[in-house]
Amino acid sequence: MSSTSTSPVYAKLQSLGIELPPLAVPVAAYVPFVRSGNQIFISGHLAKKDGKVWVGQLGRDTDTATGKAAARAIAIDLMGTLHAATGDLGKIKRIVKLMSLVNSTSDFNEQHLVTNGASELFAEVFGPEVGAHARSAFGVAQIPMGACVEIDLIVELVAD
Repeated sequence: MSSTSTSPVYAKLQSLGIELPPLAVPVAAYVPFVRSGNQIFISGHLAKKDGKVWVGQLGRDTDTATGKAAARAIAIDLMGTLHAATGDLGKIKRIVKLMSLVNSTSDFNEQHLVTNGASELFAEVFGPEVGAHARSAFGVAQIPMGACVEIDLIVELVAD
């Protein structure tokens, strides 16, 4: 993260020991983000651990706490993409909508708790006025490359 912004967002990230990753290269036929007016639509990010896809299925070989940690890791990656898209996280007016796909067994029903890993971090980093968002959390039979969680994001920017 190389920003000269005085935004409290960067100070909060630093206090949490979070270093934003660089923009990831897409692995298929899509772009990492699209800006339309004052909104940015961030493509789905897969959970990663130690630089590799974080594989697992909730309810089979992965528990809720681990899934929550995976969702938190995705939130960090999403903020890296937002930084690349905006050049300054201080330009974010609101985290509008988060959608979480949780690779889970048919009887696993804690997708909402897994997704809290991302939601709670956004609220902590951006504060309740900017970081609180609408969201959906779904259990799905599979995610690309066997990832345990995938999250996409819609963000509103401060008007230019």
